[in-house]
Amino acid sequence: MIVCVFACPVLKIKNFEMQTFWFAPTLGAIILLIFGLVDGNVVFSSMIENSSVNPLEILVLFISMVFLSVVLDEVGFFKYLATLAVKKAKNSQLAMFIILFFMVSILTIFTSNDIIVITFTPFIIFFCKNTKISPIPYLVAEFVAANTWSMLLIIGNPTNIYLATSFNIDFFTYIKYMFIPTIFAGITSLLIMLLIFKNKLKQKLDSNISSDHILDKNIFIISLILLIICIVLLAISSFINLSMWIISLTSAGILLIFLVIYCIFNKDKRYILKESIFRLPFNLIPLLLSMFVIVLTLHQYDITTYIFNLLNTSQPILTFGLSSFVFANLTNNIPMSILYVDIVKNFTNISPQAIYSSIISSNIAAYFTPIGALAGIMWMSILRKNDVEFSFLKFSIYGSIIAIPTLLVSLGGLYISFLF
Repeated sequence: MIVCVFACPVLKIKNFEMQTFWFAPTLGAIILLIFGLVDGNVVFSSMIENSSVNPLEILVLFISMVFLSVVLDEVGFFKYLATLAVKKAKNSQLAMFIILFFMVSILTIFTSNDIIVITFTPFIIFFCKNTKISPIPYLVAEFVAANTWSMLLIIGNPTNIYLATSFNIDFFTYIKYMFIPTIFAGITSLLIMLLIFKNKLKQKLDSNISSDHILDKNIFIISLILLIICIVLLAISSFINLSMWIISLTSAGILLIFLVIYCIFNKDKRYILKESIFRLPFNLIPLLLSMFVIVLTLHQYDITTYIFNLLNTSQPILTFGLSSFVFANLTNNIPMSILYVDIVKNFTNISPQAIYSSIISSNIAAYFTPIGALAGIMWMSILRKNDVEFSFLKFSIYGSIIAIPTLLVSLGGLYISFLF
């Protein structure tokens, strides 16, 4: 998978482009099934059973939430907010940096880190090129903010969804334990970046930029209302006894039906529906399902039990937090999350400390190396397309300076959370 990411990240066939990161895991899963190294019946029953670790339900939850966010992006909501931020900063790069950091942070909490990265990165590059300033401080701030504040809610990252829902952690219980670590991580990462970029941010900023506007107010209002309702229902899902994937799927389904009907009568808006569907992370489906098969195989041969025995100490926050951080940067945070769900299940009484520390690492690992998360792979791809020089080494240097202290501080915050 890593070779695919760096040697041939995108496969082009005429006008069609396809990302390749999921090829190797999918091939691995197919080989395991063909040679009978994993029980096909077990795999099939795991895919259809009504359980907290059903990968299909988790995929439905994430993709549905992404759809709600993508439609908002297609009508220009996020770009509109970005231009407001630029105008608010006036001529101060420091003000622009801080406003951008908090704007990305807030949007990430209620949408998805992947969507925010995909949306804001091209805007930042365009803005910096036109104002002749270095885009690096703002790109790093955006990426770090998106992958730090995504920890706060279950819906912020697919790894949060997988790890939390696999152990039936409800919306408010999740926030109870993740609030302090997220605040600690957010403040720490911001302070470190301000120290790193303080000289570059002293230069004045020419903030003359044309105002963006909402492209269709009707679609904007409906999609925003549905997103808000969806988040509220997700928060009380355990009280109303509704699965989160059903809530998100229903919300996305209502929006899809509305868009189809609306576009029939407004043909010039069909591109919004088309682009929203086209931008959904369908590549995540083969990656998640194939890694699920691979982890089932590891479980069948007691490999996950062996790893659990290595990590089973009196300090699960430290052992699971650090090991999952390393593993995410060797394989990507989604395979890591699937594996660690199976590892944690070896506890006689499931350790919430091990779960939450793994969630923290799955988010912060994203900005240690580009391999750490799909967001990093997509982010580097956008930079290459726009001729922004930012190498793997440079990413890792910034990443090590920011990620390691942020990880340790947030794990410390998790210790505090479990004292109450």
